[in-house]
Amino acid sequence: MIILISGVIFWSIVHLMPSVAPSVRATLVTRLGEWPYKGLFAVDIIIALTLIIFGWKTATPAEIFVPPLYGSPIPSVLLAAAILLFIASALPNNLKHYIRHPQMTAVLLWSIAHLLTNGDSRSVVLFGGLGLWSIAEMLLINRRDGAWQKPPATALSTDVIAVILSIAVFMALSYFHLTLFGVPAISA
Repeated sequence: MIILISGVIFWSIVHLMPSVAPSVRATLVTRLGEWPYKGLFAVDIIIALTLIIFGWKTATPAEIFVPPLYGSPIPSVLLAAAILLFIASALPNNLKHYIRHPQMTAVLLWSIAHLLTNGDSRSVVLFGGLGLWSIAEMLLINRRDGAWQKPPATALSTDVIAVILSIAVFMALSYFHLTLFGVPAISA
C-alpha cells in the first residue's frame, strides 16, 4: 500500500507545484527552458503513474466500508459526465462557459463514482486521494488566477462533437473495463 500512497502523493505534488509555487516553476523554465521543463514534468507524471499502477496491483485490499451504491446506475451517470467533462476540457465547446475547471471536475466525479461502488483500502487511497487532489487543484488555481474570465460561446456543433466522442469513450471503457482494470464496469 505504501507504493500506491507514494504514487498518489507524488502525482499530487507534481501537479500542485505550479499552483502552490509558481515562482519555482518559473525558475525551472528559465534555467531549463520551456520544453525541457515540460519533459521533466512528463517524466515525473510517468513515474507517479507507474507507482500508482504498481502500487494498486501489489496492495492487498481491505474492506473499509460497504459501498453505498454498488449496482446502482448513479455511478455510471457520474462517469459518463466525467468523461464528457474530461473530453470537453480539450476541445472548444460551451461547457467551458459554465464550468471553470472541466478536467478537475471530471476527476472529482470519477473519484466519487468509484468511491460509491468500491469500499476497499486501495480504492479509498486512489480515488479518495485523487478526488482530494482535484479539489485542492481547483482551489489553488482559482487563488492563483483570480476572477474567472469565461470563454466566449461556441457553435453548437462543438458541443455535439464532445458528446459523440464522450459516448464512444464511455462505451469503450465500459466494454473493456474488465480487460483493462480487472473488474467489470457494471455489476451483475
